[in-house]
Amino acid sequence: MCIRDRNGLEAVEKIEQSEDGQFGMILMDIHMPVMDGLEATRKIRGLPSGRKANIPIIAMTADAFAEDIEAAKAAGMNSHLAKPLDIPAMMRELKRLKEEGVLRSEGRRITLCTG
Repeated sequence: MCIRDRNGLEAVEKIEQSEDGQFGMILMDIHMPVMDGLEATRKIRGLPSGRKANIPIIAMTADAFAEDIEAAKAAGMNSHLAKPLDIPAMMRELKRLKEEGVLRSEGRRITLCTG
């Protein structure tokens, strides 16, 4: 299931108010009103709950230059996917994150999608 927010601030608030483990990952747009995806990621990474602060965050953006990928990683994102979305590339990246133990499959989880 995917829950969509209109901006980065809503995403941060939703994570703050959620139960630990409620969300399995975040597909984060970089360009959003109110709070962009980079700032939202930094706020999530600063949360006191380790489980929430360490939720996998994947950037999904048209910004695909090396400096954009570096900015996403510097903000604390686990991965970066360019738009338009290449589904096979996304599946490979999700598989990689799972193999590295970043992504877990514990029961039924909700993914928070922003943008």
